[in-house]
Amino acid sequence: QVQLVESGGGLVQTGGSLRLSCAASGSIFEINVMAWYRQPPGKQRELVAMVIRGGSVDYADSVKGRATISMDNAKNTMYLQMNSLKPEDTAVYYCDATLRVSAFRGPSDYWGQGTQVTVSS
Repeated sequence: QVQLVESGGGLVQTGGSLRLSCAASGSIFEINVMAWYRQPPGKQRELVAMVIRGGSVDYADSVKGRATISMDNAKNTMYLQMNSLKPEDTAVYYCDATLRVSAFRGPSDYWGQGTQVTVSS
């Protein structure tokens, strides 16, 4: 059983910062990709940032220059540091992981329960 647990969301003023965490636990053999998605009110879920095994990262244009994604491989924990927050960053932020639970199985996709980020104007 694999669990992803997000934390760090909350209410912040425009221009403020937040650090989101996503801890993966359970029977994990290898994490291939971890990513942050967000779903603003009334809109579709969108990719915010991703980190690939080996260290490559990518960001949505809307957060480039304001977000930093990182991964602590020893702790199976991913972080998202977001600065200069804007009201349009308001959303539920979800953690996503593509991982293998054993050497004999291919990768599967797992999601966290989400954490609310609200940026007040």
